[in-house]
Amino acid sequence: MKKHDVYEIIIAISKEIARKREGALFLIADSEKIKKIYKPLFPQIHRQFKINEQGSGKVIEKLATLDGAVLISDKGIFMAYGAKLSKSQPVHGHGTKHAAASGTTSYLKDSTAILVSEEDNFIKVFQRGKIILEMDSYENPKALEDKIISFISEGDTALLTAAGVSAAILGSAIIGPLAVVGGTYLAIKTAGGVIKKNWNALVNKKH
Repeated sequence: MKKHDVYEIIIAISKEIARKREGALFLIADSEKIKKIYKPLFPQIHRQFKINEQGSGKVIEKLATLDGAVLISDKGIFMAYGAKLSKSQPVHGHGTKHAAASGTTSYLKDSTAILVSEEDNFIKVFQRGKIILEMDSYENPKALEDKIISFISEGDTALLTAAGVSAAILGSAIIGPLAVVGGTYLAIKTAGGVIKKNWNALVNKKH
């Protein structure tokens, strides 16, 4: 599976979980690196499968709401569920799932954690120990959703530049830009302030 497709599927599942006001934590990383950073909280009664197999979305959604994290390889292989991640670092004002997401992505530099927060029903994406994007559970226009997935999976800055973030800001920000995607808007938080745009204007921009 392509990396873009892996993230697209997990984001869609995360939105379903958020709509039901439940919590979950997904970790996407290299399969060999994943094996070294967790212990199972439950017996692993499953075979490894690709997350794009028919019917797998509902299975993953149910398993994700158990305690612990769901682990997915960057090739789209379902690795484990109910996983206790061994790397953790506190996130001010938040609990153990945020700490696990921050600590693990700080330790595995090429990993991504996608956390569905029970506190506010927002989906938070962690890379390199920091939240790089937050979004609600609304369906976004396809053009904007593609920009969001490309930003997460490939580090493509088209999402940020479409919102009016300049290359200078991207290169100089001490605190990396944080994208917040709501039902009708995209807000980019940088060290210098907040840039907010209505997504209706964004979807009319060329990719």
